[in-house]
Amino acid sequence: MPTEKILVVDDEEAIREVISTLLDAQGFQCTTSSNGKLGLEAFRKDTFDLVLSDIVMPEMDGLKLLGELRLDDPDVPVIMVTAMHDISIALEAIRAGAYDYILKPFEKDQLYLSVRRALEHRSLVLENRTYQSDLEQLVAERTQQLSIALQDLEQSYDYTLEALGGALDAKDAETEGHCQRVTAFTITIARLMGVEKGLLRHIARGAFLHDIGKMGVPDSILTKPGPLTAEEREIMRRHCDIGFAVLERIPFLKEAAEIVLSHQECYDGSGYPRGLKGEQIPLGARIFAVADTLDAMISDRPYRKALPISAAREEILRFSGKQFDPRVVEVFMEQPEKLWRELHDKTGDPFRLTQLQTV
Repeated sequence: MPTEKILVVDDEEAIREVISTLLDAQGFQCTTSSNGKLGLEAFRKDTFDLVLSDIVMPEMDGLKLLGELRLDDPDVPVIMVTAMHDISIALEAIRAGAYDYILKPFEKDQLYLSVRRALEHRSLVLENRTYQSDLEQLVAERTQQLSIALQDLEQSYDYTLEALGGALDAKDAETEGHCQRVTAFTITIARLMGVEKGLLRHIARGAFLHDIGKMGVPDSILTKPGPLTAEEREIMRRHCDIGFAVLERIPFLKEAAEIVLSHQECYDGSGYPRGLKGEQIPLGARIFAVADTLDAMISDRPYRKALPISAAREEILRFSGKQFDPRVVEVFMEQPEKLWRELHDKTGDPFRLTQLQTV
């Protein structure tokens, strides 16, 4: 353990010598100064664990020195050693930050006790500061580790969701790739509308899983080549509720579940299953409605070839305020046709949910 260093400041040489001799004998390393000004200079040139200072001194008195020391190093303890038997002076020194106050003449045991207590106090202060610093660093490290773990968990969830999307594609081959394309469209519009990052991820998952409820629709209805009967249409409509029931039980998909439930709602209230109107419909579902119509019109279907983007733009604009949110339509219409074509034809590198970590 390194020797603790003490600065002794007193204008009486005999006092300086007595104090430094007594403390040297106890294993401390002492430096002496004859007034506050010289003591402050010595303090600033070296590092000390404790300062003992007289109060009445030329050049700079002990109280002024105490104030300067507190500014330079708030943790170093200062013991005032003085012959002034004035309680008001003692209180002033304590209020100014002195650790202790010793009256001359003093017993050597009194000096030793005060010095040791002051040094123990400093040690505890420094240990506590180190502990707090280490604790803060540990908390920061643990927080970072937890964040990474949550990101990994979230990504693993998205791999699972992609597998579900693949299963849905296999069940409904007519719309293969639709989930990926409509999600890419939805995210693009949402970004252009300034949707914040956290909500963007929920919207993306809702768009990707919008038809997950079709897993509960009989194949005879889902793959029927001709038009559906009224009863079959009613069964098909239940896919919104089925998808919602599946997803709402998964905590991180609760927001996405609302989009799945609402993706067939219309801005004017004519949609299903709840007949929501305007901003009653979740923003993600309102954005999805435009993206879904775009993909449906510009993609090949067994019963027709893909339509040009211009036709899709005309259709979406025509139903603004009816089926679609006018604000979403406006953002969509502001973008060049080239953007939507590139997103649609990105077959070599389709959108994947696991890309959401970089969204």
